Amino acid sequence: MLYYFLILQWDGSVEKDFHSLCRIGLGLLFLFKMLKGKRVIVTGASTGIGEQMAYHLARMGAHVLITARTEAKLQKVITRCLELGAASAQYVSGSMEDEAFAEHVVKEAELVLGGLDMLILNHVGNSYFNYFDGDVGHVQKLLKINFLSYVAMTVSALPRLKDSGGSIVVVSSMAGKVGFPFTAPYSATKFALDGFFSSLRQELIIQKVDVSITLCILGFVDTGKISAMWTLTLPPPSSKAWPTLKFYTSITMSISKKNTPCLGLHRPLHLYRA
Repeated sequence: MLYYFLILQWDGSVEKDFHSLCRIGLGLLFLFKMLKGKRVIVTGASTGIGEQMAYHLARMGAHVLITARTEAKLQKVITRCLELGAASAQYVSGSMEDEAFAEHVVKEAELVLGGLDMLILNHVGNSYFNYFDGDVGHVQKLLKINFLSYVAMTVSALPRLKDSGGSIVVVSSMAGKVGFPFTAPYSATKFALDGFFSSLRQELIIQKVDVSITLCILGFVDTGKISAMWTLTLPPPSSKAWPTLKFYTSITMSISKKNTPCLGLHRPLHLYRA
């Protein structure tokens, strides 16, 4: 856990500390060796966190299969992944609202990658950030995309992950730990993720199944959707950016370790293009 802690806590002052920089460098080298050649699915990878995570894995020489709804965007991400050094890069386009598609993605990974080492679940459905207006249909749709598709993909992927001793990574939110105003439907789906995957992780441990589950509990990401919410009644987030390398290295460090059940990054995050 040493290298993970150092990188997560790095605020720039460590640049003056040669020994700390050496430890960080060793940690990054360890990551490259751990993830080189690994077969990884990243969902919701056409933009935002999923896109940048795909680029980070590509730099480490992983085999990447990404998915999202917009094929044109996925094609651009795949091109960039190959430029960055991915061992291979494939995509499958479709909607996670369709449970059959969620299962299809895992089958496609087995076909084109020959197996699976890591499943990174990151996709979300479109949601408004405002007062809840009683739209039950919207809640049901979000639950299908933000929660039930995660379960469906996990069920499909578990046999492959058991074979490889692999990992499941669930990108969640502080909105799944604490109820924030203007996020009721979205927050409900994130609470569901926390409950299901935290329980499943304990069951796998009891059964001595060599598949790890990491919940990444992120703070509000500084995107257009979240910015609209701050204009209602909440104070604006900190303007201090979290550098891309530091953020994604922190996540990747945690998911490469079997004893990291929950990674908390609670400050507002700014995303930068690769």
